[in-house]
Amino acid sequence: MTKLIVFAALALAIPAAALADNTAPPTVQAAAKAACRTERTAIGDAAFKLLHGANGFGKCVSGAVRSAKANDAAALNTCKKDQSDPAFAAAHGGKTFAQFYGKNSSGANALGKCVSATSSAADHALLAATIAAAKSCKTERADRAAFATNYGANENAFGKCVSSKVKTTPTP
Repeated sequence: MTKLIVFAALALAIPAAALADNTAPPTVQAAAKAACRTERTAIGDAAFKLLHGANGFGKCVSGAVRSAKANDAAALNTCKKDQSDPAFAAAHGGKTFAQFYGKNSSGANALGKCVSATSSAADHALLAATIAAAKSCKTERADRAAFATNYGANENAFGKCVSSKVKTTPTP
């Protein structure tokens, strides 16, 4: 009987743990939705649908959440390197890492502020690059024959165009 109870508890815990790993915190989810609304407004509904396909908004949000998580991880690595860099102050007006990024009311969390600022900048840069690329592709698409030659005639051609342009956009 004990084995059955333990097995049942494990069977219920595994799916819950798997779900927890795939959900984004509410702030990340909200920021992703806001970014997708901004993108849709900037490029128009038709281009948004061409870029993201059916259920475009959901796909956009999912991609934005993945990008935000990747940007958070990269920012953490960058900020940890900056935090331990003995030459940080020399490159930042004589300010230490904690002085440069500031502290919260408890006098700590310069690392968290660095990660937040760095990740947010990367998120905004990607959004701006995507919007600029989509607008450029929208213009290119006016010449259907040339567009098809460059990116194909499949339904994902617009996405290929945008992706190729975003990859060549320098990041800050």
